[in-house]
Amino acid sequence: MNKRRITSRELAKLAGVSSATISRAFSPDSRIGNATRDRILAVAREYGYQPNAIARSLNNQRSRLVALVVNAIGNPCEAEEQQLLVHRLQDRQLLPIILCCADHDDRLQLMRLASTYQVDHVVVFSDMVSMQDAVDIFHTTKPIMVSFEPLENEKVSSVRIDGSVAADEIIDKIVADGKKRFAYLSGTKSSWIDKLRRKWFVDALTKRGLTLHAEAFGDYSYDSGFKEAVLLLHRSKVDAIICGNDVMAIGARDAARRVLGKSTPDDIAIVGQDGIAMAAWDCNDLTTLSLDHVAFIDAVVDLIERHDAELEGPHSITLTCTARWGSTA
Repeated sequence: MNKRRITSRELAKLAGVSSATISRAFSPDSRIGNATRDRILAVAREYGYQPNAIARSLNNQRSRLVALVVNAIGNPCEAEEQQLLVHRLQDRQLLPIILCCADHDDRLQLMRLASTYQVDHVVVFSDMVSMQDAVDIFHTTKPIMVSFEPLENEKVSSVRIDGSVAADEIIDKIVADGKKRFAYLSGTKSSWIDKLRRKWFVDALTKRGLTLHAEAFGDYSYDSGFKEAVLLLHRSKVDAIICGNDVMAIGARDAARRVLGKSTPDDIAIVGQDGIAMAAWDCNDLTTLSLDHVAFIDAVVDLIERHDAELEGPHSITLTCTARWGSTA
């Protein structure tokens, strides 16, 4: 059997079809009869033919690439969301390019590199990248910002999250249980996401005539949650800690129990934010301000499809969080 690579014209001649039909056979969204497609693919396998995706993208001006600008892939919340999104994109014959910003010194250069591939879409999850930088660099497409930062740009669509009602519900229960001295453990000082999350809870406390008695700053990791909780509980007589994410909350819970011998929620209430899968594990059973991650990714895909359909924008989708009750508050 001849395994020499052949050109699309040679394949067309062997399969008895036109070059245009060859192109349609390798395009999943093209109209072509199943029998014709199967015959072409069989001949292609026999002769080792592979279509040139780069050349095809030059012809139809579609790369089928989606740049995902994220902070990191090690964060459980981001990892869960990104896995869902990657599967959804692959189902649509779209290929993701993941750009991790957290440990990269030159994030703008990283995005410029991705933009040279003429991506069809860019979704910015990272709060380390500004909206204007994304617009300037990915100028051939309209970015989708997943951000709490105020956005007013005709070129930008967004998914927004509102957790104010759920935060109020959580604070209401904790205060009703007798807790009055609250601390907030932030993730990143400069993060729009963390600033808004903090505001939801501060507003709920203010509504009840309460304020934060202490604050600390971690980095969204378990270790920082553990360490900062020990320091908080040593220097302040707080009886509730609201954490910027679930991972820090689990660290804070472990510190309270193992180092200081405090029980949750009797001695201290601990609340996380995100609603990651491990928060619901029996060993954690964390009370958290939770986002429906499937609905979240559905919203991102919806915006991608609106852009593909060239619907006038910008488009904005707002999702609300809910309280997920566990044994820590």
